[in-house]
Amino acid sequence: MPEPSKSAELYVGVDLGGTKILAGVFTSQLKLLQTAKLSTKSDRGFAAVLDRIDRCVRDAVDEADMSLKQVRAVGIGAPGAVNPENGEVIFAPNLEWRDAPLKKELEKRLDIPVFVENDCNACTLGVHEVELKGKPRNLLGIFLGTGIGGGIILDGELYRGFNGTAGEIGHMVIQVGGPKCGCGNNGCFEALASRTAIFRDIQQRVKDGQKTILTEWLGGDLSELRSGDLRKAIRKGDKLVEKVIEEAAEFTGIAVANLINIFNPEVIVLGGGVIDALEDEMMAIVVETAMDSAMQGTTKGIEIIASELGDNAGITGGAVLARQRVK
Repeated sequence: MPEPSKSAELYVGVDLGGTKILAGVFTSQLKLLQTAKLSTKSDRGFAAVLDRIDRCVRDAVDEADMSLKQVRAVGIGAPGAVNPENGEVIFAPNLEWRDAPLKKELEKRLDIPVFVENDCNACTLGVHEVELKGKPRNLLGIFLGTGIGGGIILDGELYRGFNGTAGEIGHMVIQVGGPKCGCGNNGCFEALASRTAIFRDIQQRVKDGQKTILTEWLGGDLSELRSGDLRKAIRKGDKLVEKVIEEAAEFTGIAVANLINIFNPEVIVLGGGVIDALEDEMMAIVVETAMDSAMQGTTKGIEIIASELGDNAGITGGAVLARQRVK
C-alpha cells in the first residue's frame, strides 16, 4: 500500500485515560500511520491536561511526517459520562473533572473540529467498524481495565440511551452486599473483575497469609504489580493468582450472560488491559460461564470473542467517531 501523500486527509483518534494519553493518526480509510503517548498528569488540573492532549496530537502528526492542516477532525474517547452533543465531560472520577468543556477548549488550541465520546463507546465503535468491518448489526463491547466499561451497538448504530450515558455495564450489581465500588455502590461488576478489584483481592489474600510467588518478585506490598505479572505467575503454577483470575472470569461470564438475556446481540467483544494480558487464562472460563448462566435458547449462534485491537481500540474508535461526525 503506497504511503499517503502530503495532501491526504487525516483523522486523529485520542484515547484519554486517567494515567496516559494515546493519540493515533489515521488515513481516511482508517489505516493507522503513527501513534504518540504522554502521561496524563491529571493532578495538575484541566488546563494542564488539555495542553498535554494538544501536544500529544501534534506529536503524533509530526511523527507521521504529516501536517496538522491535513487533519479534518479529532475524535476523543474520555473516561466517564460525556455529552456527545456539546463535547463536555459531565463527570470523570479518574480525572476529577465535572462539566469540563473538552471540545470547546481543545478546538481553541488545535483549530480543528473535535468530537468527544465516552471512552468505551469509542472502543466499541473502533472494534465494530475496523476490526469487524461494521458487519454485526447488534454488538456489545466490554472493556476490563482499571475500571470496567461497555458500549452498545443496536441496529448498526451506537446506542447512547435517553441522556447519553447508556453502556455503564461496569456498574451492574452482580453480588449484593459485595465489595465497595468507586461509584459508591456495593458488588458492582467493576468491583469484582476490574484490574483494581483483582489487585485488591490478591493483596488482601496475601495479608490473610496466603502464599504467592508475586511477593518473591515484587516484595510484600505488591505496589508495583502489573497485569502481565499475573499471567507469568499463573504459568509458574501460582494457585492463589489462578484462583483470583478464575473468579474474575466467572463474574465476567455472569455479566455477559445478563447482557445476552437483555440484548441478545450477535457478538460480544471483550477488550481492555486485563483481557489483553490474560486472554488465554480468562476467555474460556468467561464463555463457559456465560453459556451456562444465560437463559436457555438465548445463546444460539452468539459469538463471544476477545478484541484483537488491544491498546489501539480507543484511538481507532476516536478516528471512526471523527470521520462519522465530520461528515
